Amino acid sequence: MIRSQIADAQTALSDEEVALCQRVFDHISSVRQITTDAEREDLAQRVIHSYQHGVKDEGALLRLLI
Repeated sequence: MIRSQIADAQTALSDEEVALCQRVFDHISSVRQITTDAEREDLAQRVIHSYQHGVKDEGALLRLLI
């Protein structure tokens, strides 16, 4: 899900950045028990948006988005 959202994003991310965003996405999806495509897409967009706007720390992203 994260990779498809990144393909639509304006700024390219490195493999390490994609991996960090994917870990955050996976963790939040599990904790919040997100199952619908619409919820998954919304979360992916929020993770990418937050990362691209300066929230670069994995823990900070988790706290912000859970």
